[in-house]
Amino acid sequence: MKILLYGINYAPELTGIGKYSGEMCEWLAANGHEVRVVCAPPYYPEWQVGAGYNGGQYRAEHRNGVNVWRCPLFVPKQPSTLSRLLHLMSFAATSLPVVFRQWFWKPDVVICIEPTFFCVPTALLFCKLRGTKSMLHIQDYELDAMLGLGMGKAGVIAGFAKAVERWFMRGFDIVSSISYSMLRNAESKTSQPEKLFYFPNWVDTHFLKPGVDADLFRQRWDIPDTTRVVLYSGNMGKKQGLEIVLQAAKALESREDVLFLMVGAGAAETDLKQQAQQLQLANLRFYPLQKYEELPALMALADIHLVIQKKGAADAVLPSKLSTILAVGGQAVITAEDETELGLLCQKYQGIARCIEPEDSDVLADALKQMLESKLDRYNPVAHQFALDNLEKVPVLSRLVERLATSMA
Repeated sequence: MKILLYGINYAPELTGIGKYSGEMCEWLAANGHEVRVVCAPPYYPEWQVGAGYNGGQYRAEHRNGVNVWRCPLFVPKQPSTLSRLLHLMSFAATSLPVVFRQWFWKPDVVICIEPTFFCVPTALLFCKLRGTKSMLHIQDYELDAMLGLGMGKAGVIAGFAKAVERWFMRGFDIVSSISYSMLRNAESKTSQPEKLFYFPNWVDTHFLKPGVDADLFRQRWDIPDTTRVVLYSGNMGKKQGLEIVLQAAKALESREDVLFLMVGAGAAETDLKQQAQQLQLANLRFYPLQKYEELPALMALADIHLVIQKKGAADAVLPSKLSTILAVGGQAVITAEDETELGLLCQKYQGIARCIEPEDSDVLADALKQMLESKLDRYNPVAHQFALDNLEKVPVLSRLVERLATSMA
């Protein structure tokens, strides 16, 4: 098949959507498919264009068997609601001519990644005119996330935006997403259950596995073997509500054997560091994103992993960091309401993680105290088995190929 992927994020971004889009396209290319990508230069999660790239220029490159076209975009230094919209719209505008440049290549299918939904009109127009099959893969419901986090107001404008979203979604041949609750949301928007496809974010369980030695980071960061580590690793964004981690660290500051680590980058990083300084947290440290090949050792460092989200965001976004934690058999605390995807996951698979109420630092601190005092084993067999049964990379991507082939039959 000739497959065109159209989305703002792509490798070499180390976290989030770009990581998964890159792995997917490289796997497809390695398995005999012709793959092209229209994307932006890497910028996430630092919100800064990566070294060797220019956010104001077009660029073509060949990356691990995939032809990639990078399009200019505006990257705000301090993302806000307005600057994020300008950021997404800028890529949608500059990428339009590059998508239509693929006309004579005649792709069999275009996979449009949300975010950003601003790219959807271009993807659908190209597919309708070219006679190409179309797939919308939803990693994040932009509109739902904005409304859920209070960035938009209910009313005429919100209602109109939702109607436009539904109209465009119904135009795709396939609509996929990364969780069952997100697929139910898609069904409510499209009323076309026959088009839906469950396409979860995967994990390489051969690379990320239990039993890895964490000495690399204990030595690098001078962490004694007797110190218990509570780890948050990934994007430090507004929708996480990571302030409660700082407050929990403050509540546990008398525990000299406990260290909180926040590893990553994002729009909220500067604010979080300022708050930590104001709270005088000697038991919390910040570190930047680490090399991907060192990720197993980083995961092995943690006694407890944190998956933190605000209320209203848990079903709009399924955090990709969770699959990594499950693969290594990590013990995790998840903030999610009972009726969300994460809440239901914890109910169905008892012991997979500890699920607590979001946005409550006292509840988080109490949960951590109980887990630390119980001397819980670092290895969680329920979590590891779930990853082996449900998140293995090759079966997930193989099912994608089968679904695309079926749509063209």
